[in-house]
Amino acid sequence: MRRQIIWSLAIVVILMAALAGYVLKQHSYKMTEQRIELETAEGKLTGILALPKHREGRVGLVLFVHGDGPIDASHDDGYRPLWERLAVRGYASLSLDKRGIGGSEGDWLEQTMDDRAEEARQALAWARQQPEIDPDRIGVWGASQAGWVIPKLAEEERLAFSILVSPAINWLTQGQYHTRSHMAKQGASETEIKGRLREQTRVVELLRKGATYETYVAQTPESEPMSRERWAFVAANYSADATEELAHFDTPVLLLLGEDDTHVNVEETEAVYRERIAPDLLTVELLPDTEHSMLRTSVADSWWRGLAISLFAPRQITAAAYMERIDAFLTMLEQRGESLAAGGQ
Repeated sequence: MRRQIIWSLAIVVILMAALAGYVLKQHSYKMTEQRIELETAEGKLTGILALPKHREGRVGLVLFVHGDGPIDASHDDGYRPLWERLAVRGYASLSLDKRGIGGSEGDWLEQTMDDRAEEARQALAWARQQPEIDPDRIGVWGASQAGWVIPKLAEEERLAFSILVSPAINWLTQGQYHTRSHMAKQGASETEIKGRLREQTRVVELLRKGATYETYVAQTPESEPMSRERWAFVAANYSADATEELAHFDTPVLLLLGEDDTHVNVEETEAVYRERIAPDLLTVELLPDTEHSMLRTSVADSWWRGLAISLFAPRQITAAAYMERIDAFLTMLEQRGESLAAGGQ
């Protein structure tokens, strides 16, 4: 009996070790990562520069611009599968910890969209000074809230390309859309939805009046008021609207949208992008069975499924078409560049 117990324990240990080894291998990526620091007038910024393992000469670079929330450089490892895919294509990836996250100094909740655009400019300036980076092949990737940051960046920076994932157009209409679509998905009635939207309207009225946080807390119809810091952040940014600034794009843009996005009205986003960006610069991809974060909807709707995939198959957590479309877009740019080079000979 004792021998059987020992053998059983040994088998369990071996299986657990094999499982741990498998998970570690799945989270080992074909690239080289360097922790970096940028000194700015607003305080130190930290981040990660992910480089191709095998490279000859300078490589292109993609600057990552985060969406909303307290996001670290790797977005809790969520960016790494895309960094690896980019590295295989010969691109480095640069991503910063948001202010107050990781080693970055400051507080991201004290930033405006203009502040975030200036921060991105500082990151680009740093990147152009790095000997590994080709300054003529620097583009940007940005998700969600970055849709209000990258168009500002494009006004003053020469970007080789821009990849925008699930960007909204107008802060207030985006909030209304999210409330309606999320509540409808949860089975709320039209009466309940309209009631919540009326509450949001009253909060917007307080924002427009420049109400203090104390006034907001005293008068808000919301059952769970925002924190003081979040109220200040919203008050500084609620008027954000990307419509006019989209005209700043003068290099290729890839717009990636998920059909099942409950955060952003993808029809509105696509229509405004098509209206404001020259057709020869814009590529639009609407992905089926895909939600706001480019996860397959079936994965996003299941906490257990999402956890299992993130642990055992992190490269498959996003919709397959997401990275395929980015690959195709970069291939198109490279082929276009080769054609122009050949034509100039």
